Amino acid sequence: MGFRHAAVLGPVSFFLGILSICFTLDHALLWRPLTADIISDGFQFYTTFFNAPTAIKALLHAMMGIGLVGLVSKLHKWDDSAMFFDGSSLGAYVFAVAVYLTVIIPTLRTIAEPLERRRGRTAGQEWARRTTEVKEKQEKAGKKE
Repeated sequence: MGFRHAAVLGPVSFFLGILSICFTLDHALLWRPLTADIISDGFQFYTTFFNAPTAIKALLHAMMGIGLVGLVSKLHKWDDSAMFFDGSSLGAYVFAVAVYLTVIIPTLRTIAEPLERRRGRTAGQEWARRTTEVKEKQEKAGKKE
């Protein structure tokens, strides 16, 4: 395995690790009944993720750059593997970076710093409001049955 393979496998493994860490919380948010604790955990996790120190953000973006450079360097030697597998991998990687820049970062920003119309509220007040909404929905669902 050469440098080019390592330059692709390292960042991909890094991002699979981040995805696994996020999935532990996302699983509860997506497929379990919503409770105040789950919502609070989600807000706290993603707010912490967004407000991470600059060194952690730099590491994340450096790994993205290394993976991109690794895939482009693998295309330099144009053979069948590069044409089909590496080319499609580069397309998927560029698509993932585009989703990160256009969807994930603005969503994390909205979670960490609520929208303009909620400017006066703190994050704790927002959690309390959403927790109350979830409890009211659960009570209504319980009364209907």
